[in-house]
Amino acid sequence: MQSREGLHVAIIMDGNGRWAMRRGLPRIAGHRAGAAAVRRVVERALDLGIARLTLYAFSSDNWSRPPAEVQSIFWLLRAFLRLEAEKLRERGVRLRVIGRRDRLSNPVLKEIDRAESATAAGSNLHLCIAIDYSSRDAIARAAAQVTATLASSKVPSPDEIRPLLAQSLTMEHGEVDLLIRTGGEKRLSDFLLWESAYAELLFTDRMWPEFDETDLTVALEEFRSRERRFGGVPAATLQSVISTA
Repeated sequence: MQSREGLHVAIIMDGNGRWAMRRGLPRIAGHRAGAAAVRRVVERALDLGIARLTLYAFSSDNWSRPPAEVQSIFWLLRAFLRLEAEKLRERGVRLRVIGRRDRLSNPVLKEIDRAESATAAGSNLHLCIAIDYSSRDAIARAAAQVTATLASSKVPSPDEIRPLLAQSLTMEHGEVDLLIRTGGEKRLSDFLLWESAYAELLFTDRMWPEFDETDLTVALEEFRSRERRFGGVPAATLQSVISTA
């Protein structure tokens, strides 16, 4: 069973800097290799019939990194958007960016706007890139919007707020079916917390620059071998209960 909107895969692209340092290279070399991995994975996602692919490119906490590294990351982002937008459009990929935009530079914002406009008609794959993104912030903003729209003098109940929050948070990209994290770490790092409530989690030691088409294919095979119960009982158990009733 997968999301009604089609299979949604989210990836925490971790390990660029460590990949580079292990090779005696500057960290930016890892981010550059990571951009090449994005291209590979997007192409393979189209072949595998993935409907939505969300990539964690830059978290709100990443601003604490050395300024030179942050500047290099956004230079690479601008270059990626400028060079790939037309290719994405030709492949029917719609690109959207989620996260805060008030802290991004005007050149970055212009490239985002151009890429989103150029690919707006894409229907083969919805590619979502999270930039200056924090799931906690997204939930807090959605909660503020929801409570502001509730015309009531009393404190709203959780039952009133929850469906509105769910609609607000998943309207653009839907709930996550499979969340992959590369780089060997086993945490969500403030990424799509609400949307991943029932996601299958897959952690791999592969550094993001090494992640390729085969890795994504294997991850999908692992996902499809799991039984998703969403709080229920296994299908075999349910059938047994029905048979003995």
